[in-house]
Amino acid sequence: MCAMCSASAEHQMIHVAVDHAPPYSKVGSDGDSSGLILDITRAAVADKYHIRPVPCPLSRCIRMLEQGDVDIVGGLIKTPQREANMVFVEPPYMALSSSFVFYAKKGSNMTVNRFEDLYDKRIAVMRGAAFFERFDKDSKLSKVEVTSEQVAFDLVLKDRVDLAIAVEDTAEVAMKVLKQPISQLEKMDYRFTNVIYGYMAISKDFAQSEAAQHLRDAIMEMAKSKQLDKIITPYALPPIPEHLLQ
Repeated sequence: MCAMCSASAEHQMIHVAVDHAPPYSKVGSDGDSSGLILDITRAAVADKYHIRPVPCPLSRCIRMLEQGDVDIVGGLIKTPQREANMVFVEPPYMALSSSFVFYAKKGSNMTVNRFEDLYDKRIAVMRGAAFFERFDKDSKLSKVEVTSEQVAFDLVLKDRVDLAIAVEDTAEVAMKVLKQPISQLEKMDYRFTNVIYGYMAISKDFAQSEAAQHLRDAIMEMAKSKQLDKIITPYALPPIPEHLLQ
């Protein structure tokens, strides 16, 4: 058993994977990590358990979670494939009535009016991310995997790809934080709109521990008492809908 798994089993240390996705999570050049998933985890466990951030790109974070090398990853969209490999903590702490939007470089004369218009485009996607089912499962699309949304938008601006896909609400907040030139991008007419939920996910090994049960109970109680709303508000996220707390 790996050292991280052993520590979790003994309820001494909870390892939280953190990818660099400002403003929701940040990893400094020295590896120092901060962000919403750490804020939530620390509030939920208080002084009962130690928290150790583990910086990693999103795709590696997810792989480490599936292997039990970390205990927690934040901000994940639930999919059947992921549910087979990890456990999602209720309720989701990100609940956005938003759209998956395709961004092109302004002045490129790019048009996407329907899904089928994507087939002749090169689309930057964040490695390891999930979007919407039709897009995720369509093998005919030309997807260029990148390590972050920041890189995806940079490739669009440098004419290395035609489009980048992102959640409209969170992407545009992130671009402002990163001082990327959102004015140089334009949204395509085609979009996929839905309520988008972002969850904390825990490894299957960690899910069997007393620490995980404490964490899950605490997060639901924080959500019901509105403490969780106070934690997510500085990140410009909406309150958690009441129907998710039943």
